Amino acid sequence: MDRELTLEIVRVTEAAAIAAAKWMGMGKKHEADQAATTAMRTVFDTVAMDGCVVIGEGEMDEAPMLYIGERLGTGVEPFVDIAVDPLEGTNILARGLWNAMAVVAIAPKGTLLHAPDMYMDKIAVGPLAKGKVHIDASARENIENVARATGKQVEDVVAVVLERPRHEKLIEEIRASGARIKLLTDGDVAAAIHTAFENTGVDIMFGTGGAPEGVLAAAALKCLGGELQGRLLPQTEQEFQRCVDMGIADPSQVLLMDDLVKGDDAFFAATGVTDGELLRGVRFLPNHIATTHSLVMRAKTGTVRMVESRHHIDRKPNLVMV
Repeated sequence: MDRELTLEIVRVTEAAAIAAAKWMGMGKKHEADQAATTAMRTVFDTVAMDGCVVIGEGEMDEAPMLYIGERLGTGVEPFVDIAVDPLEGTNILARGLWNAMAVVAIAPKGTLLHAPDMYMDKIAVGPLAKGKVHIDASARENIENVARATGKQVEDVVAVVLERPRHEKLIEEIRASGARIKLLTDGDVAAAIHTAFENTGVDIMFGTGGAPEGVLAAAALKCLGGELQGRLLPQTEQEFQRCVDMGIADPSQVLLMDDLVKGDDAFFAATGVTDGELLRGVRFLPNHIATTHSLVMRAKTGTVRMVESRHHIDRKPNLVMV
């Protein structure tokens, strides 16, 4: 893949973030998601690539655009898989809370897991704890291993978990280990990424969330040298069969990094929509100016860029950004 794609995909997330940010705190998550999706697709179709959406907004009969199987780009090489979440944290944005983002991952064709839209059990850590945790180990064992790997006391380790009834037992186990907890309302892609940055104060992510988000987070952590392990959790016979149909013969298997993102290359970009521990949200300034704060990375080189941009909205029809 060409390195120029790094800045091309950050243009995509910037456009989606600006479009979504207009809806912050207005209680209209569907409208915000649609605005982000429309902007993302518009810019994607200016990018020199031949891409196929493998993780998107749903099947073709469920989503008007950015559906699984949709082709994006100008139709020239490179041939790539695309995973998108135009607005990660729709509920977050609707309520004006932290860590809503626009997210894209791109990898060579055939390398991203075609994760079905169902639950996935996950554990994620940053580079220092890579290889030191396992999804089948107890919460206490994983936390103690993270403490040793990071040179911290157990009581200084921070675990992040989605605040859901299904996690009540897990939360009790984490507290019993002596570690501290940060509970999230939504947004486990951001949570997984935060494990790889010391300044966020997050050391490990546990719990069950969306499988597509697991692949997006794995692409980000591959760029950052971290680790995510997952296990699909089909709830019905139809979901089990969907796994099989998508090439996952044993949905109960532990999915490692190379199962989620094969090979050594992937691009990942995220632009903050609302403020978070890592990225600032969109700011709308006088004279039709907006500012964005983005993260863009490449796995093959390990390059991590923080991009601050200033956009003259009135000069960019349809948010097509240059």
